[in-house]
Amino acid sequence: MVESLNSETMQLDKIGLFYGSDTGNTETIAHLIATYWKGDPLIVHDIYDVSIDEIIKFDRIIFGLSTWHDGQIVSGFDEIIDELRSTDFSGKKVALFGLGDQFGYGEYFLDAMGILAGILLDNGAELIGEWPTKGYDYEASKADRGDGYFYGLGIDEDNQDYLTEKRIHEWILLIKDNVCPSECRT
Repeated sequence: MVESLNSETMQLDKIGLFYGSDTGNTETIAHLIATYWKGDPLIVHDIYDVSIDEIIKFDRIIFGLSTWHDGQIVSGFDEIIDELRSTDFSGKKVALFGLGDQFGYGEYFLDAMGILAGILLDNGAELIGEWPTKGYDYEASKADRGDGYFYGLGIDEDNQDYLTEKRIHEWILLIKDNVCPSECRT
């Protein structure tokens, strides 16, 4: 179920998915995730349209963002990066998905996700949904934890779009084990 964000109440029983998308690719992936999600309500919102106060009302959060050019964070997240750096995410379970181009920008693949992961970890978040680096071909990535996993789901719509839906389905099953009560794991 996808519903609009209600900024008046705490969203402890819901999962907030916040994406930043300049070209529409990350928005498309966010809505694919919402389409395949079953169980607990998943509230999807563009990062441009919310404040940090609305984000932290959720105890279960999914962030989606893309990496631009030489490792830059997509503009929607770039605009709130200082607020994210000063926000306490203790007690919050956070899953990440990132978009990048492993061949065109292989030396910066998914860097934005890695930058955001570092901020969240520094501020007490429990990151969930790590994703294997196997099957990707890139030079370097700030999202690579160094143990064979990214901090979250890696999507390459430029070169591996044929794997996107399969990866999303598998990732949803992975994170549901961490964010959902038993009744939403269907």
